[in-house]
Amino acid sequence: MSDIRNELKYVSSHEWIRLEEDGTVTIGITDHAQDSLGDVVYVETPEVGTALAEGDEAGVVESVKAASDIYAPISGEVVAVNEVLEDAPETVNESPYDDGWFFRMQPSDASELDKLLDADGYREVVDSE
Repeated sequence: MSDIRNELKYVSSHEWIRLEEDGTVTIGITDHAQDSLGDVVYVETPEVGTALAEGDEAGVVESVKAASDIYAPISGEVVAVNEVLEDAPETVNESPYDDGWFFRMQPSDASELDKLLDADGYREVVDSE
C-alpha cells in the first residue's frame, strides 16, 4: 500500500504538491510513482528562474525500468531545486515526500491549488490503475 499523505495535494500524473508557509510550493513524485519506477538513477530538474505553466514538462526522472517526465502541477516560477538529487538520485526512493523533493515554485495563481486532488482523490487514481 502506497504512502499517501493527507496534508499534500496531488495530480493524476503522480506528482505531489506541498504548500509552504512562505507561499511557495514544493513538488516531487509520490511514493506510488517511485515504487512503480524502481531504483531511481537520474533526476533532471528545471533551472531556477524558469517560468512554467500548469502541465508543462518540468524535468525527467529515470530509473532502471523507465524514464518519466515530471510536469508542473500549477503555473509559476521555479525558485529552488533539490541539488541533493544530482549526486544521490536514490533519495527519491528513500524519502519521496521529505528529502527527495524535486523543485519549489512561486505560484503565479495560488487558486490553481484548489483544482488539485486531495489524498482521497489520489487514492482513487492509484486504486484504478
